[in-house]
Amino acid sequence: MNEAWLKNVPLNVGWYLSGFADGEGSFNVSLRAKDYSVGWQICPSFNVSQRDITILFLYKRWLGCGTLRKRRDGVVYYEVMNIKSLAERVIPFFEKFKFYSFSKKTNFRIFKKIMEIMSEGKHLQKEGFEEILKLREQLNQGRGRKRKYNINDVLKSK
Repeated sequence: MNEAWLKNVPLNVGWYLSGFADGEGSFNVSLRAKDYSVGWQICPSFNVSQRDITILFLYKRWLGCGTLRKRRDGVVYYEVMNIKSLAERVIPFFEKFKFYSFSKKTNFRIFKKIMEIMSEGKHLQKEGFEEILKLREQLNQGRGRKRKYNINDVLKSK
């Protein structure tokens, strides 16, 4: 994996974006009902939302991936959903520019483990898929977490 791009990120910008994501960013794993071997598609993502688009452009520029979308209420989202971009850009960026808060460190560690399982193709088998479901339950714990499908819904459908 070529991470030469990461050396070009100015330290002050890298630490600023990391600190901003520490407070405003989110690592997520959503599920979509699909006709795969396990019946579900796993959709990991990283996003940051903000009314001021300037900061979000910095993520897009220095990570070299992701999309910007504007909601009707004026909030803009920077989002990376592409598996390769998450693995080759987002994860190495936050491995270099580490989080300080315990909760974001924890969520990042869980997210990386989920991405590892997926990169090995284990998510396409029952055991790997169920391991991801268990890890997903630990991701973003606390108030405000919304899930369209929880672990029990998914396991019942199999």
